[in-house]
Amino acid sequence: MPINTDQTREIELTRMKKSSTLRPTVPKLEEILYAPFKMLDHGFIRVVDYMGDDAAIVQAARVSYGSGTKKVSEDRGLINYLMRHRHSTPFEMCEIKYHVKLPIFVARQWIRHRTANVNEYSARYSVLDKEFYLPEPENLAVQSTSNRQGRGNTLNQEEAAVVLDLLKTDASRAYDGYTELLNDDGTGKPRHEEKPMLARELARMNLTLNYYTQWYWKIDLYNLMHFLGLRADAHAQMEIRVYAEKMLEIMDLWVPYAAGAFREYRLGAHTLSATQLSIVKRFISGERVTAETSGLQPREWREFASAMELKIS
Repeated sequence: MPINTDQTREIELTRMKKSSTLRPTVPKLEEILYAPFKMLDHGFIRVVDYMGDDAAIVQAARVSYGSGTKKVSEDRGLINYLMRHRHSTPFEMCEIKYHVKLPIFVARQWIRHRTANVNEYSARYSVLDKEFYLPEPENLAVQSTSNRQGRGNTLNQEEAAVVLDLLKTDASRAYDGYTELLNDDGTGKPRHEEKPMLARELARMNLTLNYYTQWYWKIDLYNLMHFLGLRADAHAQMEIRVYAEKMLEIMDLWVPYAAGAFREYRLGAHTLSATQLSIVKRFISGERVTAETSGLQPREWREFASAMELKIS
């Protein structure tokens, strides 16, 4: 269960509180503030705080006193320009903080983005719940033969059932061992007086990587877009991509002009190398360019051909 009864009540009470402020706020983001969005089977993501909006980006770029120009088109045009020419500091003026519940193996990927402030739930101080991630059968696949870190063909129904049973059995057994090592009756007292209570910081190593952890994750908009550019991509692992896609939807509510520019000039764009640009010019001039005459390595040619939707044998 992603959110238990006590947490649900706490969120409801928090959302009932109203605060007056002179700071700019974003009504569409305020509507979802603190509310959890279910991710995977036991995870969630929710916005717990934010600073700045599209106008803050414009203000920083112009170093102005107000909240931008009077013309929406000018603000949008400036943000598009900043995105197109890869300016960074104006976007760093906006920040957002999430509360995320995610499987540990996803967290290990996520934490590689070192430009955020993170505080994770500590299993040194608290006992982890018996909540572990089990993929849906349609998300179980063999190792890709062309991508060393990706998936290939989906398992059939019988194969998927065997894998899920193994994952569930191993995770459950690991948790039984975890609680046995802790020797905790749930109140901090020994379950068995004759046995020692192993330190929590040691007992946790018995758990599998599909157990859930939680953290608060705060990041500025510029670095958030870098994260989303990698993790909302179709080639990203599904289990982290679903979180990134929800964060992208939230960004649409928070900074719609910046989000639109990001989708146009980063997420939906393809950067051409000098050689690739010369190939485009050769195509325009009527020349027939092949993999052999392109000057590109085979893998780079395939990537270029895919982006340009070229028909190659």
